[in-house]
Amino acid sequence: MLDAWLRLWNGDYTQAPRIISPDFTVHAALLDGGDGSSIRGADGLVAWISQTRAAFPDLRFSVQIDPLVDGDHASVRWTATGTYAGGFPGAEARPGTVVGFTGTDTLRMENGKFVEYWLNSDTLQLLTQLHAL
Repeated sequence: MLDAWLRLWNGDYTQAPRIISPDFTVHAALLDGGDGSSIRGADGLVAWISQTRAAFPDLRFSVQIDPLVDGDHASVRWTATGTYAGGFPGAEARPGTVVGFTGTDTLRMENGKFVEYWLNSDTLQLLTQLHAL
């Protein structure tokens, strides 16, 4: 499941219906000030990932340390690297700027699919590289 999750974030959207519950919810501090509650189900998640990848088309996520699994919860620490393509609100970095940032995903599984997601990412690190502060 976590391998498919990583492939999904790396742009393989065909993974979503197989691993994401229709009841899927997100808990995250979003850059637009939202809390992630508007992101629902596989379609909502794919739309959010697509929006993120629009500014970084070659964005690649990789696992930084082995995942921790406890019952129906899993947590994975990741790194992401990509090339900025432009269009990020408030960013003064030039397109072509390579960025890297880290984060941790915690997921809850139910009936063989991910149903809940908590995201902690180093947004300060990303915004600093984009000269968006």
